[in-house]
Amino acid sequence: MRHHGPGSARAVLAALRAARPAAVLIEGPPEGDALLPLAADPRMRPPVALLAHAVDDPGRASFWPMAAFSPEWVAIRWALDHDVPVRFIDLPAAHSLALKEPAPEEPGEGPERAEHAQEEEVTPVVDPIRVLAGTAGYDDPERWWEDVVEHRSPTGERDDGGMPPEGAAPDDAPGDALAPFVALAEAMSALREAYGDGGQPRDAVREAYMRIQLRTARKEFGEGVAVVCGAWHVPALAARTTLAADRALLKGLPKVKTDLTWVPWTHRRLARQSGYGAGIDSPGWYGHLFEAADRPIERWMTKVAGLLRCEDRSVSTAHVIEAVRLAETLAALRGRPLAGLGETTDAVRAVMCEGSDVPLALVRDRLIVGESLGEVPDTAPAVPLQRDLTRSQRTLRLKPEASERELDLDLRKETDAARSRLLHRLRLLDVGWGDPVAGRGSTGTFRESWRLSWEPELHIRVAEAGVWGTTVLTAATAKAASQAVAATALADVTALAEHCLLAGLPDALPVVMKALADRAALDADVGHLADALPALARSLRY
Repeated sequence: MRHHGPGSARAVLAALRAARPAAVLIEGPPEGDALLPLAADPRMRPPVALLAHAVDDPGRASFWPMAAFSPEWVAIRWALDHDVPVRFIDLPAAHSLALKEPAPEEPGEGPERAEHAQEEEVTPVVDPIRVLAGTAGYDDPERWWEDVVEHRSPTGERDDGGMPPEGAAPDDAPGDALAPFVALAEAMSALREAYGDGGQPRDAVREAYMRIQLRTARKEFGEGVAVVCGAWHVPALAARTTLAADRALLKGLPKVKTDLTWVPWTHRRLARQSGYGAGIDSPGWYGHLFEAADRPIERWMTKVAGLLRCEDRSVSTAHVIEAVRLAETLAALRGRPLAGLGETTDAVRAVMCEGSDVPLALVRDRLIVGESLGEVPDTAPAVPLQRDLTRSQRTLRLKPEASERELDLDLRKETDAARSRLLHRLRLLDVGWGDPVAGRGSTGTFRESWRLSWEPELHIRVAEAGVWGTTVLTAATAKAASQAVAATALADVTALAEHCLLAGLPDALPVVMKALADRAALDADVGHLADALPALARSLRY
């Protein structure tokens, strides 16, 4: 299957219900096995991601994102709901992080390779979906995948959008449910024969480890074991190799000590162009298809109309009806089984946006990509600094959100002043949750305006900042004092003094002021003194 897609997720669920495996194996880091039960916690709301980072170097990290429409997530939830053992079987994060690998992705679906991998790469990376689409006569691989997989109804699926209850579909034969996976495996086998490792030589190491884990599971549970992994790996997992040969590939791999946890993820980060590629361009659209399989086009057009109305555009029920008709007509003219994102977008542009791409950009940002931010329960492991930050966010009613928003603060109010101090402390720790912006209403010193946007990678920044302390206050104080001692430019010290005032760091100020006095006494350069004045003036004004 593909890592993210509503059709893939439904097909996996149908196959699991039909086959009833004795165990489920998932492509992912085995260190995450202890975290799998958290997926059943009602407070866990996807999109989420497994975050693995090196203990001694938190910046060396990888993510394994999962959305509600990810086959891996569906398989994990099915296994937990039915008390079926579920495990991760990919190369351990201890090895992949030591090798500086990014989080595992399918060929052509992930972010740019790391520098060390670029040095090893001797052949272009193959995108199997693009090759199959081209063979079928499609110039757009996403459109081909939608037609063949995402718009396909698995055996026994109802028109009301859900899967039939357990045991309710008499024709749910395992052969029928597994048919699409057999066909996809045959296609991938042909591609592997033609392209070998597809330009990703390190996949051989990962696949050797997965084969070892599969052998172990078969000894424990018998042949009734289901493996949920990227389609590209299926031929390698089915290959007849010896245990000794697989172990030889793993011999001598470097290791680092790692920590893993669940972190909230966003639909925006699932989009390929975001930098943490997951192989999909439209996660919001895919999420909609998964949640509203019954009459998806009508429901989508209703969502679009609601968004445009919120932006003061005149969109009536008649617009919605006409847009649905146009999308279905376009699909018929183009020979597609169902109206896809291309048809719905063209219909929205023509009917609701009067041919303009300006409001359509809003639809793409808010709905097609989406702004969903997942949630993780408090019981998930976290570094002490992250727990303190979470407590502060709740106390100050400052909820992290994926969508960008502006926050106006009145520093005469204690809650707003505390919010300001928290945001300034996080900036000092290089946790860029908020950026100060010019205020709209007042030029006084008692008002501040911030632009806030919480991104998943900020969890890594928090882990990195954990070396300075276990709370935001102590960590910011320690880092400010360290920067003051290390600063060589007078302007840097005066800027740091201003930051300490804004962040409310009284314990760091003596160290900073001593460093300021020392630098000022030794620096006779008029230009350096002039550079230091603006921060001093703002501090005096504050």
